[in-house]
Amino acid sequence: MSWSLLPARPVAGPLKSLHSARTTFRRLRYGSFELAIEHEVVRGVTPLMLEWWFRHIGEPMMWQGRQYPRYHVWHPVDHIHWALARPDARGGAGVGSRFRIVEAFGGDPRMLVDSTEEVVKLDQTGIRLVRRVLGLEVFSLEHWFEPAAGGTRYTSRMQVGHESPAGRYLLNPVLQRWRFSARMGYAWLRHNVEEVGHFEQFLPLLYAAEHAQAGAPALAAAGG
Repeated sequence: MSWSLLPARPVAGPLKSLHSARTTFRRLRYGSFELAIEHEVVRGVTPLMLEWWFRHIGEPMMWQGRQYPRYHVWHPVDHIHWALARPDARGGAGVGSRFRIVEAFGGDPRMLVDSTEEVVKLDQTGIRLVRRVLGLEVFSLEHWFEPAAGGTRYTSRMQVGHESPAGRYLLNPVLQRWRFSARMGYAWLRHNVEEVGHFEQFLPLLYAAEHAQAGAPALAAAGG
């Protein structure tokens, strides 16, 4: 399927810069990529809100007077499509489900990723997604949530490739040439800093609106 960028969605304020976080990108012993981010404290956002977000990411929301898929609001430029490729045992987006994610880092079609990963962990301490090929874990993305003064301490780690001789000589060169290059890795670091920082602009309002007894009026207020 051919994907293209969507019209940019409105934002309540500027996205955070890459320099607001501590980032590292290194090549491991067998050639896989490891990318890590220590974000600024995500202000006004709790681990409970983050767990709820990932369990309900596929639903719509009001934002700046219009209805959008929540995934589109999360990053107002880079995000293109999210789908529940396979539900969990309860029919939701929990452990055992699979997320299909389409995004273009930096709003650049040359940095487009269309991938499906399995959720192997999701609770108030974080979320972990993995992709396996022939039984080998060739991709993992984990986010950790920790309560902090005024919000949540949010850290991220991505690994692209498999740390083994098979990874070094077969899988990793193919992945890095055709699916996820070093250039894409650096672009992802910025992308993730921006989307995590953007939680501050909408998630507390959305969470409060969804849990308010007033219902629809509160949701309208959350959309500005």
